[in-house]
Amino acid sequence: MQKVKIFSRFERFWHWTQMAIVIVLTLTGFEIHGNYTIFGFEAAVRLHNAFAITFILLGIFTIFWLLVTGQYKNFIPTRRNFTKQIRYYTYGMFKGDPHPAKRTITNKMNPLQRFTYFGLLILIFPVQTITGLLYMYYHYPQNPIDAGGLWIAVITHTMGAFLMVAFLIVHVYMTTTGHRITTDIKAMISGYEDEPEEETETKNQTA
Repeated sequence: MQKVKIFSRFERFWHWTQMAIVIVLTLTGFEIHGNYTIFGFEAAVRLHNAFAITFILLGIFTIFWLLVTGQYKNFIPTRRNFTKQIRYYTYGMFKGDPHPAKRTITNKMNPLQRFTYFGLLILIFPVQTITGLLYMYYHYPQNPIDAGGLWIAVITHTMGAFLMVAFLIVHVYMTTTGHRITTDIKAMISGYEDEPEEETETKNQTA
């Protein structure tokens, strides 16, 4: 195995910080809905609001970073190797087939990941942010937003939360589909991915 740099320090900071924020938002959000009690209703509301604002600020800074560094290109969907990627995930990886998309620092995501994260960044996150702010400031503290259709925002926000939970479950599973079970997790901690030397040699010969 040879170590290849994939993730920068900021990307790792962004990933783990965002993960922690989303977990807290999920736990407190469902507690506010009355599904269980962990923090207590009032504490859950305060935590949810505080972490929501933190999530928005982190998102704004990350968008700026992505644009300045050009890393936003990693999130642009592509159809190249899309079918091969589906075949790999459905049965190829169970047969020991090589991964069709080789990661580099300028090409971190395979086609399916690009479509998924593009949807999160362009659709799910903005919808959750907008509906969350409507939720937060509706009749609070002195009627700054009087939205007669608040129930639409509430339902949309809740549906988005369920989609986020589904994404987290799939995301955790997908981290086990690297060369080894812990390969992807280690890469997001250290920034480096262990790559078979044969693949690296092939890349160098191709270059």
